[in-house]
Amino acid sequence: MEQRGLKAWRDRPPQVAFLFALVLVWSGASAQIRYSISEEVKEGTVVGNVAKDLGLDRSTLQARGYRIVTSSTATLFNLNQNDGILYVNKRIDREEICERSITCLINLKTVLENPLEIHYVAIEVLDVNDHSPSFPEKDKRLEISESVLPGARFQLQAASDGDIGMYSVQQYKLSQNDNFRLEVIDRGEDGKVPVLLLQKPLDREVMERHNFTLTAIDGGKPSRTGDIEIIVDVLDSNDNWPIFSKDAYSVTLSENAPIGTTVIKVNAIDLDEGSNGEVIYSFGNNVNSKLRKLFHVDGNSGEIIVNGLIDFEVKDTYEIDIQASDKGAAPLKTDKSVRVKIVDLNDNAPEIEVTSFSDAVAEDCRPGTTIALISVNDLDSGRNGKVMCFISEVVPFTLTPSLQDNMYALVTKSTLDREKQDRFDLTIVAKDAGEPVLSSVKAIRIVVSDVNDNSPEFSLSPYNFYITENNPPGASVFSVTASDKDEGDNALISYHIQRDGSDDNKLTSFLNINHKSGDILALKNFDFETLKTFHFHVVATDSGTPSLSSNVTVNVFILDQNDNSPVILYPVSTNGSAEGVEEIPRNVNAGHLVTKMRAYDADIGYNGWLLFSLLEVTDHSLFGLDRYTGQIRTLRSFTETDEAEHKLVILVKDNGNVSLSATATVIVKVVEPKEAFAASDVKTAATDEDENNITLYLIITLGSVSALFLISIIVLMVMQCSKSTDYSSKYLQDANYDGTLCHSIQYRSGDKRYMLVGPRMSIGSTIVPGSNGNTLVVPDRRRASGEVRVVTCLHYTFPYIVTQGQSNNLFPTPFEMLVSNAI
Repeated sequence: MEQRGLKAWRDRPPQVAFLFALVLVWSGASAQIRYSISEEVKEGTVVGNVAKDLGLDRSTLQARGYRIVTSSTATLFNLNQNDGILYVNKRIDREEICERSITCLINLKTVLENPLEIHYVAIEVLDVNDHSPSFPEKDKRLEISESVLPGARFQLQAASDGDIGMYSVQQYKLSQNDNFRLEVIDRGEDGKVPVLLLQKPLDREVMERHNFTLTAIDGGKPSRTGDIEIIVDVLDSNDNWPIFSKDAYSVTLSENAPIGTTVIKVNAIDLDEGSNGEVIYSFGNNVNSKLRKLFHVDGNSGEIIVNGLIDFEVKDTYEIDIQASDKGAAPLKTDKSVRVKIVDLNDNAPEIEVTSFSDAVAEDCRPGTTIALISVNDLDSGRNGKVMCFISEVVPFTLTPSLQDNMYALVTKSTLDREKQDRFDLTIVAKDAGEPVLSSVKAIRIVVSDVNDNSPEFSLSPYNFYITENNPPGASVFSVTASDKDEGDNALISYHIQRDGSDDNKLTSFLNINHKSGDILALKNFDFETLKTFHFHVVATDSGTPSLSSNVTVNVFILDQNDNSPVILYPVSTNGSAEGVEEIPRNVNAGHLVTKMRAYDADIGYNGWLLFSLLEVTDHSLFGLDRYTGQIRTLRSFTETDEAEHKLVILVKDNGNVSLSATATVIVKVVEPKEAFAASDVKTAATDEDENNITLYLIITLGSVSALFLISIIVLMVMQCSKSTDYSSKYLQDANYDGTLCHSIQYRSGDKRYMLVGPRMSIGSTIVPGSNGNTLVVPDRRRASGEVRVVTCLHYTFPYIVTQGQSNNLFPTPFEMLVSNAI
């Protein structure tokens, strides 16, 4: 900070701070120095090096507590104790400190201790042009009469400027105008005063207000300015005559006009203002007494008003002299003649008569159909007896004139629609051609009768209904509703189900519909496992002649309920119970697979999701059951003390709201390893010959099925290529069927019985997460009427072959592929 201050002080421009080099030494203990600085300099600007100019030792300043004695102006400056340089501490406004003084000095007192020394520093604040001239008001308003002669002078208020000297107001300028010019009076120290001089006469009727701008300019470079708007309002004098708005007034008046009727309003304008411009009206001096009895003139408004009986037969024209006068001290007057022409009075209104009127018309009538005949009569003669007749509303009807005068036919001009508007209220208007026009009206109501031109409309199309399976027979399951825009019998609707011999409508025999309400009853309960969805058509017919009808498609979706208990596939059920025997060697380790439970549930979703649990077990520490896969494994190795036979009761239940379950029993026999191997050899030798024969049969079957499969694929490709690109839109895809399904095949060879257990797969089949292949989700896509569909199973399975309680995991056999590749 010190280095920056020193550098700023050395390099400061001459206009920032000036040292006068005036040092007055009073004694060894006091001295005075004087600086000058411009106002509005930035904070941190160096004023001067006080220590150097006073000859003080800078190294002792801080130790001796060199400082500025506190005062009202001391906060404007800051003294650095390290180098003795005086800085500007905050913004300095000369006009705020010294107002308008010619010389602005700030006296500071600085103090050194040990020994005590007092030094005075005088700082002169130099003025800069930081203020613009300003007037005490934004605008000045003067009132000058239009009769004032040129040369009149009007002194204006001078502008003020916060700056002094050359930066104060030096001159004034007046904006361009034709009537005034500017003079400036110099009053020395009191400044310059502007004076307005009238150089051209004023005319209020030409321009009643003059606006121009007075600008004050100071002597700065660049100069600053201030403006004031001068507004001169020109005062009026009575120098203008009233002038009528028209050169000639002419008006027509009907006879028998009521008293108080305004005949005409004359208007005169006086360009003066105030009482000089106020105009009053009266009759002229030549108006006789008879005319004054028939008419009256309103002195303020200029209206000529009927004051007696006006009779066309007495006189058909009147000339009335009207005088307009102002209210000046010496009134100025102007006369004007008004011509009033009396016209014959049309005092009979037309009369309307309706004949051959039909108050109802069918909505299917053709345009041009006659509804009524209308005659019009007017007792006046000539032009007053000529009548024009029309309908005032915008309606699909019109009046056509007949060959006879004043006769009209009311006919339709466009088609009618009762459903949009069932009645029309018409107003027949008859007007004559007289002056003033007289008219009369007659109201007619036409009712549009209904014809059966609208078919019933169902509220939805199509209808989609969802029914839970096992619904009670004979109960209402859903309802359809249709409406008809017609009325009466034409809107009376009956319902029936469309029945035909197609496969899609065979189920309609189990449905019945209430022909009045549209409620549909199911005569049997539905089974989700048998039927997922079906559709049929409902026909709504009105009672019109001829009757109209419409139909709607009703799609019915059956919702699943948990109504099927799990079915155990292994162990094989015998006499209503499932029980199997498994033999395992005693020397197996923990985790050995003893057997695997197989089960399925015909329901879908949570209702078909099966879980396995041990309901009863001889030794809980020996066997464990996977709740999702149904695998039974050993939890530890067998010991000598373990029993040779164990009974496991397995509970299989689904996840429905009210779960259903089934149980199976597995007898596990623990045998010695030698016995297990011997038994296996005997079984193997006995079954080799049978298995060889079976394998031969399976190979032959596999070859046949593969050939058929290949032919089917070729036929399917040919059919697909021959179909149009939009063939898929011809068929309605039924709702997907998700269910669990396990398929088993049993066959015999000699005295041995074999069972093949595995899922039946089809295109699009997916395994439900958590089921580990025990349950399968099989989409059930039913054929539409006339649709030919070939479904090919492309999935291979790895089933278990169970032989009298012994299960082995095998690779796919030909027979297995035969079962899985179904066409």
